[in-house]
Amino acid sequence: MTEENILNASANVGIIGMGYVGLPLAVEVAKAGFDVRGFEISAERVKMLNNGENYIGDVDNNELRSLARDGRLLATVDFEGISNCDIVIVCVPTPLDVFKQPDLSYIVNASREISKYMKSGTLVVLESTTFPGTTEDIMKPILEETGTICGEDFFLAFSPERVDPGNQSFKTGNTPKVVGGCGVKSTSLAKAFYEKVLHAPIFVVNSPREAEMTKILENTFRIVNIALANEMAIVAERMGINIWEVIDAASTKPFGFMPFYPGPGVGGHCIPIDPFYLTYIARKYDYHTRLIELAGEINNSMPEYVVERLMKLLNAQKKCLNGSKIVLIGLAYKNDISDLRESPALDVLRILEENGALVNIVDPYIQHFDWHGTKRETSELTNDLLSKSDAVVITTAHMKNIDYDLIVDKAPLVLDTRSILRKLGLEERENVSLL
Repeated sequence: MTEENILNASANVGIIGMGYVGLPLAVEVAKAGFDVRGFEISAERVKMLNNGENYIGDVDNNELRSLARDGRLLATVDFEGISNCDIVIVCVPTPLDVFKQPDLSYIVNASREISKYMKSGTLVVLESTTFPGTTEDIMKPILEETGTICGEDFFLAFSPERVDPGNQSFKTGNTPKVVGGCGVKSTSLAKAFYEKVLHAPIFVVNSPREAEMTKILENTFRIVNIALANEMAIVAERMGINIWEVIDAASTKPFGFMPFYPGPGVGGHCIPIDPFYLTYIARKYDYHTRLIELAGEINNSMPEYVVERLMKLLNAQKKCLNGSKIVLIGLAYKNDISDLRESPALDVLRILEENGALVNIVDPYIQHFDWHGTKRETSELTNDLLSKSDAVVITTAHMKNIDYDLIVDKAPLVLDTRSILRKLGLEERENVSLL
């Protein structure tokens, strides 16, 4: 494959993993004129995609339907189709195991499938977030197991995904991209491809390691600063200080300060996970990432803190948590999406029920969810539900489809962990407390 095949969109593109990263990217690639094949282990997803049915919030239903109908974007469970691809992009999960150790099995398995079928000249790009060295030290040797040579028989690069579900300003198509390849040719091919597909700047770094570290730094920056905001919130509450007003005041400084906000914990597919990839690999270099681990401990403790605050508020009304009727507003990890991955609201729910609370969940974006192996339904927000409750806890700041006026009017007690009521000018009610 040459850059000309990229520039005229004659290259066939395969994307392994049709999830939150892979599917939005596949749509952008197909819109740029390429024929795209999505490789999936889920037969259900394959069937939906080939019927033009969408299951990712950031993907336009009509665009997906049109691309599937025209044959520009199709999916399969048969990885042998990689043999027809000129470019293969890997967008598979990279979770942590129960010991917070990186699970690279999805990357390893995808690399083995590629090595079995890829043809000469194929460009392979890893987008899955991982620790520095994965592309060159783990993926590259697997791809070379058949005797092929990176930089001659195939080309390899890393370009970190930067998907932010629900972001209305920056989506896959217009978010700047970072690219680092194994050699000059790999880098130039990957850069040319993303320039053809995206409407955003492409920033080139010297190697996959710099590109891998870029993503880790981005999310480590966030997890550390969120932990600082959470710790400040705990201290401020004990001192009788309004932390939200403090953050607003500090934000008036035009330099040297960037606002981060406290909350019930950290969720999503990146922030709670990515920094621990660096923690893991740093041990290989005899370094202990104390700041990252401490930030993780603080953020992970916030669901417990939320429940402790609620218990104190109930105690002030001569009620105990055990047996209280609690309404949890929001289950998703961020506002106006249905994504439950690593959501701190799930931990708040668990702790509440472990302490005997009777919990109803309200989330307009989630009708049901898996809870300890069974399907659990969410509830509708009604006068009756609120008036019969002992307290409401806002754990997700959904901006749409939630009647906050109704909540503050009918609920006897409201604990807002996201300061959404402050944004709406409703925090002065006597029954409202902020985190």
